[in-house]
Amino acid sequence: MNDIAQELHHTGVGIADLLPTQMTVGMREVDIKRNRWREKNRDETANYLKSHQIPVILGPGAGHYIIDRHHLLLALHKQGFTEVSVSIVANMSGLSFDEFWTALESRNWTHPFDDEGRRCCYDDMPASVNGLIDDPFRSLAGAIKRAGGYAKDKSPFSEFRWADFLRQRIARELIERDFGRALAVAMDLAQTTEAIALPGWRRRSCECRGVSKKEFDRLLGDRATR
Repeated sequence: MNDIAQELHHTGVGIADLLPTQMTVGMREVDIKRNRWREKNRDETANYLKSHQIPVILGPGAGHYIIDRHHLLLALHKQGFTEVSVSIVANMSGLSFDEFWTALESRNWTHPFDDEGRRCCYDDMPASVNGLIDDPFRSLAGAIKRAGGYAKDKSPFSEFRWADFLRQRIARELIERDFGRALAVAMDLAQTTEAIALPGWRRRSCECRGVSKKEFDRLLGDRATR
């Protein structure tokens, strides 16, 4: 058994057979990816899929467990794709259920928290990407990043850390009722001293004020359909 995080080989797997390692996604983020996907031509589609393989771990029962790109995978599934190319990062199929999830957690390859930030049992992980729950704070965290509120960061689950930060400070009802207003509040919060320790924190590099409505809509992702 090789449990070292290195690429082993590539193969095609049915999307319905891929197993999530997190509970939630930002559905607004999924819809934005779907909209961008519709704008691609056939060559762009092929090149994108070739360069964005889904990283998986072989787990108990030879299951393929996704450790990244849950949003992309769900977007592809909603667009009618049934199979994707995956990159097998490690083979942990010889581990027991508990050993497997402990190994994933020790490597920051799983995020077992629901849409209210509560830790869940690994038994409750969705059985497929269709079971992923919408966390609007994850969508808000993605919008802040696009608007320049913080920089892209390679820290594990950096957007979820921002989502949890915002969850404690913004009412979920505001996000669902007026996403633009929630984004404005979130951008201000991103500049407070409380946010300094978060991944990608920086002084705001752009302001939403003064940009065109078209550009602001792009940052918000308001053209995404639910």
